[in-house]
Amino acid sequence: MKILLFGRIGQVGWELNRSLQPLGEIVVLDQEDADFSDPESLRDVVREIKPDVIVNAVAYTAVDKAEQEEELVEKINGVASGVLAEEASNINALLVHYSTDYVFDGTQGPYAETDSPNPLNAYGRTKLAGEQAIQSSACDYLIMRTSWVYASRAHNFLLTILKLAKEREELSIVADQIGSPTSARLIAETTILCIQQAMIERDNGVFSSGLYHLTSSGSTSWHGFAEQIVEMANQKLDLELKIKQIKAIPTTDYPTPAQRPMNSQLVVTKLEKKFGLVMPHWKDMLALCVEEIK
Repeated sequence: MKILLFGRIGQVGWELNRSLQPLGEIVVLDQEDADFSDPESLRDVVREIKPDVIVNAVAYTAVDKAEQEEELVEKINGVASGVLAEEASNINALLVHYSTDYVFDGTQGPYAETDSPNPLNAYGRTKLAGEQAIQSSACDYLIMRTSWVYASRAHNFLLTILKLAKEREELSIVADQIGSPTSARLIAETTILCIQQAMIERDNGVFSSGLYHLTSSGSTSWHGFAEQIVEMANQKLDLELKIKQIKAIPTTDYPTPAQRPMNSQLVVTKLEKKFGLVMPHWKDMLALCVEEIK
């Protein structure tokens, strides 16, 4: 099996590059090799490599900055996804693509795959456009919506809280936005299992494309997430933390250019039933990530 992985520097891409290795020949391309801001250029890349599976871990994820450059974000998150889907169809490859809980407005979560999206910001709109472009193509696909992604590397909420906890005695964290913190490691390892089953089904002529929610189980607020990070850091990491208090604040006290959904928790039952999985609790996966940092 030949797998073409777009994106290695990001949190999910790095974990995928590590986890995909046992499946076959892995070709990993970064920004210098594949320019998602020029979606049409991706066609030649796919045609040259001719993979059996395309895994797209590239996305524009700077949610607030996206409000000022939605045209660029649309190319990377939306148009490029459609191009990859068309090329996957042309070579009969499976396309694995990642989307986000931010396709929902957060007024009624937790959300199932059958619930209607209603994104509040440019990031969510462009990721939804990518989903729709793939779904309207003729390719075989797995779309995985995930949420609140973190890892032991790159830029994310976990590492930001650890850094700030070493510098400040008090932090103010939003406590009325609810979601499921999900480690990049869990996303990557779950993806491997899904690809394996999907390729067997394709070989047997019984594969059906699908959109799935892929997150840890359980939910919390950003404030609850931060508290758990600090608690685990105190238990497991040899860090000199200055933090004494994590103050819970409402979203209105922390205005941002992009509006966030208030409850974007995703229901993972469909994924669990389809692939025979049990998604671990977010606290358990956070503990594993903290151990990795250690």
